[in-house]
Amino acid sequence: MITLEAQPDEIYDIELEHSLLEANAKLAKENRTVLDQHGITAIDFMGAIGSGKTTLITKMVERLKDRLGVAVFNGDATTSNDADAIAKQNVPVVQIATINGCHLDANLVGKGLRKIELENLKMIFIENIGNLICPAEFPLGSKARVVVVSVTEGPWMVRKHPHMFLGAEIVVINKIDLAQAMDVSVDQLKNDVHKLKPDIKVIATSTKTGAGLNEFEKALLAVSHGK
Repeated sequence: MITLEAQPDEIYDIELEHSLLEANAKLAKENRTVLDQHGITAIDFMGAIGSGKTTLITKMVERLKDRLGVAVFNGDATTSNDADAIAKQNVPVVQIATINGCHLDANLVGKGLRKIELENLKMIFIENIGNLICPAEFPLGSKARVVVVSVTEGPWMVRKHPHMFLGAEIVVINKIDLAQAMDVSVDQLKNDVHKLKPDIKVIATSTKTGAGLNEFEKALLAVSHGK
C-alpha cells in the first residue's frame, strides 16, 4: 500500500490561482486526460461517515479484481484503517491523508496517479472523505460519481443535501437490511432522489445480505463501457 500525505503548504498551493474552484477544475481535466489515455475509468465514491462506502468498495473489488485491473484511492483525514482493509484484497491502494481536510481535491488525486503503475489498470475507485457537503464542489477527474447514503442516517438525508445528489450518476441506498429497524422507507429515499434528478440510477443495497450488489456491479461496468 502506498501512503500519500498532504503537506500543510500543499493544501493551499492551488489557491494562488484566481479561483480555487477553477484551479481544481483545471487539474481535474488533466487527471481525466491521463485516465482516458490509459483507458482507465475512475469512479468517485462520496457519502457521509458510516454510510458503508469502504465495505461497498471492498465488495466490488472482490468481484472485479480477477477480471479487471482495479486500484483504490482512499481519502481519510488521518487514519489508514479503511485503506488497510481494502489492501487485503491485494490490489494497488493509495492512502491519501488530508490532514483533517474535509474532501479530496484534484491535486491530491493527480499526485496519487503519479504514484502507481497505470498500464494494467482499468478501474480506479476513489473513496472520498466522509462528508456530504464539501466533496460536491471538487471534481477529481472521475468518469462518474457515486453517492452512498444509508438508511441508518435517517429519512431526510437526500432532502438535506440536494447538491451532492444532483452531481451524481449513481445513488446507492445502503444497509437496507436495517430499514425496518430504523423506520426508514427505502422507496421514499428513492423518490426523494428522483425528484431531484429523475433519470439518475438508484440502487438499494445491503453488503450484509448481498442485496443489490449484482445490480451495482453491472452499473459500474456500464460506466466503464460508456453506457
